[in-house]
Amino acid sequence: MKSFLILVLLALTIACGNKSTVYYPKPKGFERIDLPKQEYQMLKGNYPYTFEYSKAAVITPDITKDAEPYWILVEYPSLNAKIQFTYKPLEGDLTKLDKHVADAYKLASKHQVRATAQREQVVQLKNGKKVVIIEIDGEVPSHFQFYATDTSKHFLRGAVYLNAATMNDSLQPVVDYLKADSRRILETLKWNK
Repeated sequence: MKSFLILVLLALTIACGNKSTVYYPKPKGFERIDLPKQEYQMLKGNYPYTFEYSKAAVITPDITKDAEPYWILVEYPSLNAKIQFTYKPLEGDLTKLDKHVADAYKLASKHQVRATAQREQVVQLKNGKKVVIIEIDGEVPSHFQFYATDTSKHFLRGAVYLNAATMNDSLQPVVDYLKADSRRILETLKWNK
């Protein structure tokens, strides 16, 4: 029996061989994100504004407790993201305009706790309109905010929100896609009333 046990151990030792196999853990990866094709359609409905938005998006009314008429969400179900639009009529009152602009900056500044940088710029669009764009870097839920106004009747603010963990490395393609869609919205923005 003793010699049988020695033969089994010897056979196991030979079977294992001299090669030392080293196992390495797989590197951390990110989910694959398939971005929708950038095709656009006109906003339909009785709004004081209109614009082109992605065919991959769905328009829903904003039903938050503070929502006002003409507030909408442009939701991207496949990207788990949305652009929230808040509309304010100005009725020729410049004090209302000042208040809405201050509110836009106040809402953007709420991200400064986790932001690494914030850039603001006035952009002259191809359609002749000027808009203010606020880009926020860092682990924040809203990387891109903007507002447009005709300074007398209309004020429209937009904010892009990601409904997922905000790891910039993995979500940067989504952020870039939504920035491009937001710029398309701004380029095609028209006031209706």
